[in-house]
Amino acid sequence: MGIAGVGDLDAPPRGGYLALVSGLLQRLRALPPAAVDLAITLGVLIGLSVPFLYARRMSGPEPWTLAEYWPVLVGSVPLLLRRRYPLAVFVVVAAASVAYSLRDPDVPPQPVPYGWLAGLFTVAELSPRWKRLLAVGISLAPAVTVSPSTFVRSTLTAVAAYAMGRAVVKHRENAALMAERAAERERARIARDMHDILAHAISIMIVQAEAGPFAVRGSPERAIQAFRAISEAGRDAQAQLRRMLDLLKDGEMGREPQPTLTGVPDLVARVSATGPQVRLAVTGTAATLPADAELAAYRIVQEALTNMVKHARATTGEVRLDWKDGELMITISDDGRGPGGHGAGHGLVGMRERAAACGGTVTYGGGPGGFQVEARLPL
Repeated sequence: MGIAGVGDLDAPPRGGYLALVSGLLQRLRALPPAAVDLAITLGVLIGLSVPFLYARRMSGPEPWTLAEYWPVLVGSVPLLLRRRYPLAVFVVVAAASVAYSLRDPDVPPQPVPYGWLAGLFTVAELSPRWKRLLAVGISLAPAVTVSPSTFVRSTLTAVAAYAMGRAVVKHRENAALMAERAAERERARIARDMHDILAHAISIMIVQAEAGPFAVRGSPERAIQAFRAISEAGRDAQAQLRRMLDLLKDGEMGREPQPTLTGVPDLVARVSATGPQVRLAVTGTAATLPADAELAAYRIVQEALTNMVKHARATTGEVRLDWKDGELMITISDDGRGPGGHGAGHGLVGMRERAAACGGTVTYGGGPGGFQVEARLPL
């Protein structure tokens, strides 16, 4: 009982092994190609040389000679050039393997033709189809003339080496496709962010600029407030865009803190100070949202308020955050012109995309006396 307990305590967690393997693979991928080729060549050379260290001649105690050892050198050293001349290197190392097998039976047997397998793997990875088929044919042709068992063994090892080479190609293609899709998603996310930032700021600035001339005549204090709102909206948009562009330039998108639900009260207050009187209501017990859901929630509220200011011609509105049943329900409603006053532009589509990206949904349409947006984001 005690021994089992000690073993359990000393054994690293399974996640530790996975992290160790992942780190090792990343380091191997970071090695220069020349270093990888050198390591493969040395490994093949050692593997082919081991039989000479432990095997003895059947005819006597004489040491092995260079004339008997040269196929080992020819079957391994050319692998240093395997990336530059895949088929040529394969032909050379395969010929060396055949030459070795046809020599005096007094030489040490080679259980595995490492050089031939490495050469076939390289052709399968780097060469076009016709060269790959030629390499497979070269691999199987000598085995047919030997024995059925040799043919079966050679076929299995050739298929394994070939399949590993093609698997590397497929993995590389999948990795490139995933990177391309990730880049497309990132571009779409950046476009949505810039749309939300600019649309919100410009809408507030336009509304205040249009109201400014009338306020100057009848209420100078309201005119000053309008100009202040224009200035604040412009500075806020400028700061957000500068941060986004700096992150893009530095290649560190997403490292800076993004807007969250804590910024919603300021957002509502800024809109109320410049346009419709918007009320914020929060019900339920607030919980922690994932980072992407926090950003989505903020942007959905921002876009809905932008549409309220820009299109709805509303006088009042409400933002309601309702925490219940393992989700956050966000409802933004107004008393404006209804669905016809909001259209179906990029902003509404962007809200749906943001919610869907974090497992939520967005619906919108006519509400009580105006327009309503409802978003559900899982906790």
